Amino acid sequence: MSQLPRRGLTPGVPPRAHRLHRRSRSTAPASVARREIVLHDQRVTYLESGRRSGGPTVVLLHGLASSSATWLPALPLLGRHAHVVAPDLLGHGSSAKPRTGDYSLGAYAAGLRDLLLALRLDGATVVGHSFGGGVAMQFAYQFPELTERLVLDASGGLGPDVSIALRAASLPGAAAVLKVAHTLTPRRIAELCHRAVRLVPGVPLADLDELACALASFADHGAREAFIHTVRSALTWSGQRLDGTGRLYLLADLPVLLVAGTDDAVIPLDHTLAAHDRLPQSRLEVFERTGHFPHSEHPARFAEALLDFLHTTRPVRSDTDSFRRRLTASRRRAEAAVVPV
Repeated sequence: MSQLPRRGLTPGVPPRAHRLHRRSRSTAPASVARREIVLHDQRVTYLESGRRSGGPTVVLLHGLASSSATWLPALPLLGRHAHVVAPDLLGHGSSAKPRTGDYSLGAYAAGLRDLLLALRLDGATVVGHSFGGGVAMQFAYQFPELTERLVLDASGGLGPDVSIALRAASLPGAAAVLKVAHTLTPRRIAELCHRAVRLVPGVPLADLDELACALASFADHGAREAFIHTVRSALTWSGQRLDGTGRLYLLADLPVLLVAGTDDAVIPLDHTLAAHDRLPQSRLEVFERTGHFPHSEHPARFAEALLDFLHTTRPVRSDTDSFRRRLTASRRRAEAAVVPV
């Protein structure tokens, strides 16, 4: 993992080695529990770890066709020092998959707000992977009073480019293709993955494992329908429809950690690098020879980077006045840039 120079460290905080030593009284992984809650008559399942850790609250949001299980390699490590909640987003994992569900970014952000309040959590550091990164950014925009920090892990929503496979999922007939794909047994899927490894040795194993899990999830009709609805709300054949870069300035006062892999074949590394340039106070963690899933390919590295971020930054929650100031400042800059004809 290579690290670009970090900016925005809290003054007076001890170096990483001393800080990690001080908080690492226990080296045993924390236990992980699966829980369930009903919101708006819909089942929401989530993984939880570190409830009694005394550490800050962290919410982990998975990507498209994934589930909370993607965080399992890192969850026990994070749970030693933080209270971690990893929900299955609506239409994913074991959560409800309503045919009439709202699978837009705004609805996912509102659903996360409702989950936090129902669990009596007054704020959290929100971590989003891939599509979950878009949800995390939307949550920070809609509910700044509940957002303490933001972590974008190989995040979507930072530029138009995305893999051809995801673009294809937005086309007519994609649902029929997925219906055929689910007829493959998990064993057959695993065999295909191993063949892919032999044919394309540069593809990370973690990416192939996640692909196998995604294909297996499509055996559920509700999951297939939810996937298609979500993809079409966020993507077209030309790429990502939703671009959050124009609103990154609203995050200027929020501690932000950006994580990406150099070999990500789904979302280009350049998207994350450009976001880091737009947010000069953000931190950047680039994982060498890593694909689209840094958190599962290198869970120990990811957990260390995230815990270090939590313990060297102070939580920030915006109120209406601070949000208004940033919006007003942006408008004034735009007006000043207009040249009379």
